[in-house]
Amino acid sequence: MTAADALPLSAELLTVLAELGHTRPTEIQALAVPPLLAGRDVIGQSQTGSGKTAAFCLPILEQLERGRERVLQALVLCPTRELCAQVARELRRLGRRHAGLSVLSLSGGEPIGPQLARLEQGVHVVVGTPGRVLDHLRRGRLQLQSVRSVVLDEADRMLDMGFAQDVETILQQTPNERQTVFFSATFPRSVEELSRKYQRDPLRLTVHAEPAQAPALRQLYRQVALADKPSALRELLLQYAVGPTLVFVQHKATAAELSRSLRSAGVSADALHGDLIQSERDLALAKLRNRSTRVLIATDVAARGIDVQGLCLVVNYDLPTRFDVYLHRVGRTARAGDTGLAISLVTERELERIAALERAHGVHIEPLPLSAAEEAAPAAPPSAADMDTLRISGGRKQKVRPADILGALTGEAAGLSAADIGKIEIHDHFAYVAVAKTISRRALQGLQEGRIKGRRFRVDLMP
Repeated sequence: MTAADALPLSAELLTVLAELGHTRPTEIQALAVPPLLAGRDVIGQSQTGSGKTAAFCLPILEQLERGRERVLQALVLCPTRELCAQVARELRRLGRRHAGLSVLSLSGGEPIGPQLARLEQGVHVVVGTPGRVLDHLRRGRLQLQSVRSVVLDEADRMLDMGFAQDVETILQQTPNERQTVFFSATFPRSVEELSRKYQRDPLRLTVHAEPAQAPALRQLYRQVALADKPSALRELLLQYAVGPTLVFVQHKATAAELSRSLRSAGVSADALHGDLIQSERDLALAKLRNRSTRVLIATDVAARGIDVQGLCLVVNYDLPTRFDVYLHRVGRTARAGDTGLAISLVTERELERIAALERAHGVHIEPLPLSAAEEAAPAAPPSAADMDTLRISGGRKQKVRPADILGALTGEAAGLSAADIGKIEIHDHFAYVAVAKTISRRALQGLQEGRIKGRRFRVDLMP
């Protein structure tokens, strides 16, 4: 069954899906897209990595009216800035054949001036965090009377983070005849109550497959004393962190302290937590994706919505108290046919929680005694990353494309080999490019002295 056979979409969107290599819809997409196109209210319950973002983005794009005037027709609410950016990227990616499509991300931690200017120009879709959307509503710069579809993405986490009142205030300012869609990994009482108040006869769709049950994912735990956790983490990283690695902690102070101590020990590590401004978050994630950083220490809230391809290892430095959070964490590896590894550091008091996880989800979490490390893992890889990241002060809004940056690096100005250039990531007003550490200074000088698309841009080597 191909996407063209399964999903009742326009030729325009089907062409984009074919171009992106999406020949078969995921289960949640096959279940959700037809009723969403028919105007039904839907509750979609599925785990991270199930394709839920495209499941609601495709119907939004299919039903947009793109006249001469840009009128806001769809609102997507997300719990975090990173998830907003991810959803907005997906809308633009899937809608790249929609001429004149305007998608605006409204989240905190970003300058409000450019957001106000874009709202003045008019947009088709807004993707925002509840707090920033409510801020624009109170300023009178955002009007919701023309909205026909509202999506709450990761509704359970949004309510857990204390956004319930903000979400209700926003929903009350949208038309009564709107379509209301909830996507949620779990269905706690808070989501159920919100659904009863604001949805009309919603269709409940549940995808039971859980990433933690994927046979390609091996789950282990190591029992350690609380005081020994930092040293145990360093040992695990030296043994198993052969690619991008995500380490989960409970508190932002722990994330900051661990990243500092790992860097002091020669391990390439960054922190991701709620105190970072948006540019710092963007940089930390870009460096993990492009292999300039080997390890990212993250809190659950800060990591919500992160999708890093090829993530080889997830470490639970702090074992979560909620089972669904454990599944979210470990489900970030072993995706798209890849193998993956999840290791939890547990104290003696937490052993019962491991047993409860196994009972609740039918998974096997193997013990990893200290003596097993040499048997289970390859020789320790180098702890330092082999790439550096350059930041270029030109992006999508300046019409800079990956091919332009690649051409500048391999052309006369820098004269580099394409083999020394890694992932190129384009944002609205800047771009990141990974280059081999051995030639990063040469690449920096070449771009600073040369031109990209005939223009000079500021270029910095990121720490």
